[in-house]
Formats: sequence, structure tokens, C-alpha cells
Amino acid sequence: MIRRVEFDEGLNELKQLLVEMGGRVEKAIEASMRALQAIDGDGARKVVAEDPELNRLEERIVELGTRLIATQQPVAKDLRRILVAFRISNDLERMGDLAVDIAKAVLRLEGRELIKPLVDLPKMAELVQTMTRESIRSFLQENVDLAYKMARDDDAVDAIYSSVLQELFALQPASARDSSQAMLLSFVGRYLERIADHATNIGESVVYLVTNKRPDLNL
Repeated sequence: MIRRVEFDEGLNELKQLLVEMGGRVEKAIEASMRALQAIDGDGARKVVAEDPELNRLEERIVELGTRLIATQQPVAKDLRRILVAFRISNDLERMGDLAVDIAKAVLRLEGRELIKPLVDLPKMAELVQTMTRESIRSFLQENVDLAYKMARDDDAVDAIYSSVLQELFALQPASARDSSQAMLLSFVGRYLERIADHATNIGESVVYLVTNKRPDLNL
């Protein structure tokens, strides 16, 4: 009984660390997009500066999970919960890196004006923020329906990204600087699309946790 209590306490700590990671990723996406819309270099630098904390949280999750496996010797679904936590923390760390990539794009644009008002990219950012939040909730609740929702949302992100590319390629840049900015904005769309892919990965991990089967939500 004591062993089970210790395991449950450790698992709850793992969950809280993942919640913290998810919250930080969501805020990083929001902050990087806000910095892009205003070409705010200081805001972008803050996103970059805060990224190492995500790495530290991932390390704490791996350390705690490894200790639980070594000392509690979990099996079946209990073991899957820890292994899935490792996978989710890795996806979240990558999502944070992609938010940093957006911030770095802002730094390359610092001192310049946007060639067009941003409409679709902020929509993508809002959707991937929601996916980040809901992917973590699907893990906490072991909610397969919410996990599968990641695939539908990912399709919506892909559709917006396609629209972004079409619009940027249709522009007739007035200068080489405008052309390079259009390329940077297309990269931002790609970063957001990749964040959505990682959220979908988390959904797949949750389905694996609950069903012990490895689905592909992109099928």
C-alpha cells in the first residue's frame, strides 16, 4: 500500500510538471506571435531567454520518471503512464523550440515594417495554443476523444498554412527585403504547423496510453 501511495505521489508530480511545461509552451507561442505582430524585439528576446526553463523541466520529468521505474517497478498501464510522460515532455520541449524560432524570426525583422497585416498566422497561433492546452488535458483525463480531436485541429492548421503560403507567393515584393520578409513569414507558418504536429503526437501518445495500441492520428 505504501508503495502505491509513493507511486501515485510521483505520478502526480510528473503530471504537474507536464502542466507547467504545457503552460509555458502556450505562453511562448502567444508571446512570440504578439512580438511578430508588433515587430517587438524585446518581447522576442524574452521568449528566447525563457526557453532554457523548458529544458530543465523536461530533465526533471525524465529524472523523476526514471526514479519511479527503478524504485517502484511499475507494469502495464502504470509503466505506460511514465513512458508517455517522457514522450510528451519531449514534444513540448520541441514545441517550445519552435516558438523560439518564431521569436528569432522577429529579431531578423526588427526595425522593419510588415509587408502586410497578419491575419492567418495569428489564427494559426490561436489554434495551436488551444491544441497545446487540450493535448495536456487529454493526458490528464486520459480522454481519447479529446486526443483524436488533435488530428482534426491539425487538419485545420494545415489548411490555414496552405492559405498563408498561397497568399505570400502571390505577393509581388517591392524589393529584395520584402521578398526575404515573405520568406520569413512562410517559415513562421511552418513553425506553427510543426507545433500542431507535435500536439498531434501527444494525442497519439494518449491513445497509446489508454488502449495500448499505437495509432496514427494523421491517417
